[in-house]
Amino acid sequence: MRPRHFRRREFLALTGLTTLAATTAVGCGRASGREGVPADTIRYQGWAGVVTPAELAEDLGYLDGLSLKWVGNTTSGPQDIQAAAAGDTDFGGAFNGAVVKMAAAKAPVKAVISYYGVDKERFSGFYVREHSPIRTARDLIGRKVAMNTLGAHAEAMLDTYLKREGLSTEEADQVERIALPPVNTEQSLRKGHIDVAVLGDILRDKALEHGGLRALTDDHRLLGTFSAGTYVMADRYLEQHPRQARAFVTGVGRALDWSRRTPRDEVVDRMVRIVRRRNRSEDTAPLRYWRSYGVADPVGRIAPDELSLWVRWLERRGDINADRVHIPDIYTNRFNTNRSDKAPVPTPVRDRSGS
Repeated sequence: MRPRHFRRREFLALTGLTTLAATTAVGCGRASGREGVPADTIRYQGWAGVVTPAELAEDLGYLDGLSLKWVGNTTSGPQDIQAAAAGDTDFGGAFNGAVVKMAAAKAPVKAVISYYGVDKERFSGFYVREHSPIRTARDLIGRKVAMNTLGAHAEAMLDTYLKREGLSTEEADQVERIALPPVNTEQSLRKGHIDVAVLGDILRDKALEHGGLRALTDDHRLLGTFSAGTYVMADRYLEQHPRQARAFVTGVGRALDWSRRTPRDEVVDRMVRIVRRRNRSEDTAPLRYWRSYGVADPVGRIAPDELSLWVRWLERRGDINADRVHIPDIYTNRFNTNRSDKAPVPTPVRDRSGS
C-alpha cells in the first residue's frame, strides 16, 4: 500500500501535542510537501552554533550531488522529527525514545541512520552545587531537576538512574522535572533556583571550568557507549526519492566515520569554517569544545536494541502501548551503503535496570 502523506494536524493529535504546540511545532514553513523543491535539494532544520553530521557531510562533498537547504533552527529533537513527519522538512533528528513514541502513534516515518550518541567524550551529566546535600538518587525526592526538554533523552537518563538506585515509581514521581533553555541552566543552578542541572558538551565543560559543581552521575556511567538518536525520513520521501535518500544516508555515514578517524583539531577547524561561511551570526567558540558525535557504530548503522530499550521506558511511563511497536518497522539500514572495516559494530546497550 502506498504510504499516505501525514498531515501536520493529524500527527499532532496522535502524539498528544496541544493547540499551542501545533502553532510552533513546524515553524520552519507552512506548506507541507515538496512542491517546487528540486529533487536533489534536502530541506532541514539546524542548531545554532552547531555543525550536524549532515552539514559536515555536505561540506566534505559526501552527499553525491545533493544540496542541503536550511529552513531555520529547531528547538528540540521531538520538534525536529515532527517537522519531518509533517512534510515541512525532509529529515529530522531526535532521541530514539521520541522516535519510538512517534512510531507508536503510527506516523509514517523511518529512522535511517544514527547521528548522535554517548561515549566517554560526549555525554550529559547531572550536576549539583559542590556543597549540596544531594548525594544519592534518593536525595532527589522533592528536588528540581532541570533539562533542555521533557520526555526526551535527559528525562530518560534520569528515570534510568532513579530506577537503578531503587526508587519506586511513586518516589520517582516526586522528583520534579523542569524544562529550561540550556544556556540558562548553569546560572539557575548556581542561584539555587533548581537543585540539579543536566549539562552536556560545551555547557558542561564551561560549567566545570567555572568550578563549584559536583557530578551525581552521567549518561556514560549509566549505559556505556551507545547511539542515542537517529535521523528519520518520511515513508513518502523514501518511496519517491530512494536515490536521494541513499546518497544522503550514505554521505552522513561517511562524515561520521571521517569525524572519528580525523584528528580532533582538524575536525574542529573545519566546523569553524562551515559556521563562518553560512553567515548566521553564530558564535564559533562552542565548537572548540567539540569532542565526538558519540555514535557507536562507525558509519551510523542502527542497532535494534538502541530502539527497543526505550520501548520499555516509554511503556513504564504509560506513554505507549508496547504492543503497538514492532521494532523492525521503525528503522532501516538499507539506505546506508557504507561498509566499515575500521571497527566492529559495538554490542548494543541493554537496559541494566533489571526490567
